[in-house]
Amino acid sequence: MATKKLTLAFAAGLLSATAAFSSAPAFAGDCPAGQAATTDIQEHPSKPVGVVDTVLSAIDLSSKGEAWKGNMLRLRKLVVQPGGVVPWHEHNVRPANILIIEGSITEYRSTCKVGIEHPAGDLTAEFGQLAHWWKNNGKVPAVLYSADVLPPAMPDDHMM
Repeated sequence: MATKKLTLAFAAGLLSATAAFSSAPAFAGDCPAGQAATTDIQEHPSKPVGVVDTVLSAIDLSSKGEAWKGNMLRLRKLVVQPGGVVPWHEHNVRPANILIIEGSITEYRSTCKVGIEHPAGDLTAEFGQLAHWWKNNGKVPAVLYSADVLPPAMPDDHMM
């Protein structure tokens, strides 16, 4: 019995140590110092270019109560080819988490004068007054996973 307790204690300690020393996900950078914009000065692409947007899963949240009626929790995979563009869109009513899996992609926010580079491993939370677009300025496809809540008032247009 003492061996079993020791083994469980060792396993618990190993799990704790692993959790403590594991690297946390890399969160996407913010607008560089001195580059914040108070007015949107960018041109905004309005159509996707070189993007394949696949819904991997969608869950109707209506059964969770009236506040969730018509909302869909989605998981999507986006593959953005070199030179590809995810057009201008907003997140004031549609929160999303984006994880860059392969390649890199540049985000152009309405609140920043310059693009923000997101390499593989970056995770970015999109919500609130965020409006932006993305472009793959690299030489290889960028692969992103997007988890979002699509409200009933928004069309399922597969635009970030």
